Amino acid sequence: MKNDPVDVLIIGAGASGAAVAWSLADTKMHILCLDQGGWMNPSEYPSTGRDWEAKFYGEWSSSPNVRKRPEDYPINDDNSPIKVVNYNAVGGSTVMYTAHWPRLHPSDFKVKTLDGVADDWPIDYDSLTPFFEENDRMMGTSGLSGDPLSPLSHPPMPPQPLGLSGPLIGRAMNKLGWHWWPSDTTVATMDYEGRARCINLGHCTPACAQGAKASTDITYWPHAIRAGVELKTHCRVREILTNDEGMATGVVYYDKDGVEQFQPAEVVIVACNGVGTPRLLLNSVSGKFPNGLANSSGLVGKNLMFHPYAQIYGYVAEPTDSNRAPPTCLWSKEWYDTDLSRGFVRGYGVQFVRGAGPVFEAVVSEQKGILPWGKDHHRVFRRLNGHRLGFSAICEDLPEEHNRVTLDPDLKDGHGIPAPKIDYTISENSRKMMDHALARGREVLEAAGATDLCINSPIPWGGWHLLGTARMGTDPDRSVVNEWGRSHDVKNLFIVDGSIFVTSGGVNPTSTIQALALYIADQMKQRLANLFD
Repeated sequence: MKNDPVDVLIIGAGASGAAVAWSLADTKMHILCLDQGGWMNPSEYPSTGRDWEAKFYGEWSSSPNVRKRPEDYPINDDNSPIKVVNYNAVGGSTVMYTAHWPRLHPSDFKVKTLDGVADDWPIDYDSLTPFFEENDRMMGTSGLSGDPLSPLSHPPMPPQPLGLSGPLIGRAMNKLGWHWWPSDTTVATMDYEGRARCINLGHCTPACAQGAKASTDITYWPHAIRAGVELKTHCRVREILTNDEGMATGVVYYDKDGVEQFQPAEVVIVACNGVGTPRLLLNSVSGKFPNGLANSSGLVGKNLMFHPYAQIYGYVAEPTDSNRAPPTCLWSKEWYDTDLSRGFVRGYGVQFVRGAGPVFEAVVSEQKGILPWGKDHHRVFRRLNGHRLGFSAICEDLPEEHNRVTLDPDLKDGHGIPAPKIDYTISENSRKMMDHALARGREVLEAAGATDLCINSPIPWGGWHLLGTARMGTDPDRSVVNEWGRSHDVKNLFIVDGSIFVTSGGVNPTSTIQALALYIADQMKQRLANLFD
């Protein structure tokens, strides 16, 4: 079936797809977004019931291989110590994320110049500053301006309360003379743009029934739709088609009834994350693009960056905030930039986490050997539950071509589309970084009086950040898209998600992903005269 053509077709309604749709809406072009998921119903979120933790191990797992919803696609990540986690719906993974909201630092854009590794980005931090600010207003961030070791931000809402856990961590860091600061989040601390403030309904992952956590289904999309953007759900795109001139002509997708349809478009924008985007491009083969669309460089799918997490936690005598939201209350950038005396290049950010729910605490503590069965079980559990403090280091991944996404020769989704296959190893540099972080975390927790220290390194189900597989650059031989997200090979094809990252930094990427999407949309609007050439 063939549909009427549109001016702009966006594939993916998550963090970047929503931002670019909203920004382009003021052009009054006919904009259509296709997403393979559907609209979420907050009344069905796990945090509305007492069994929220049980649901997190099944239908609300962060892993598509565990959830196995019809909207998901399987991922072969057997050859990776870090497993991919994502979510397919309107809002994408912003439905599931923890709402931690740092930005990449200015130094992250000049890694080659500063440290002689990886590559510099073709843009700098200053190019994105107005879009960071715009995105903070749209998503509604809370935080405290003025952090001396982080980029200056101006959150429209005050920071999350320090709660019970924050002062314990802050005093420990002060004792050691190390930096800490209240973390920026996208959890509302006051009523904001129709969103109710946080009431600590439950853990921010997997989803916020209160609506206090900013996901793009409740922030960007209502504005974009009112401005005229069309959004179709349960539409799984199989491939992007091109004509004899090498221009994208539209996409083939399966609708909610499984019917194959063709959607013609003048411009195609891909916003499917660092795994979904290379999967789609590699599956879009033709005589002109035998190795996948936009892949003359051979780099589509390569340079996958995950951010390996090194986590250490322990238990204090004082009560902590346990599973109450948001999970990340403070951050530290003490070890963010390169100091070669540490034995590695680049660095890591630190997230201090409040704790865990009682079911998770019981299961994991038994696995770690600190919660016995028998007569002491309940006594020890009472000492552990609600007394956890955590130190998680998000370690910068440097781009390496052998870390990649390819198409699995056997595994397919429910529509017969090849599933992505992940090949990923943690570099020696990252391992040294993780060991350094665990040693610092031990010092912090011991300074806070914590005992029964436990380690997860890397966090196995920690593939939240999917970056680098369609990198940005000015050299077509060394990149997939140019400095404003346009494919070097296909002039009316754009990519706006985390796959275009050149380096990963040591922070959660969603804020930067959305700022990039807004920046690319702005560049497109400035070039409307030749956008279709």
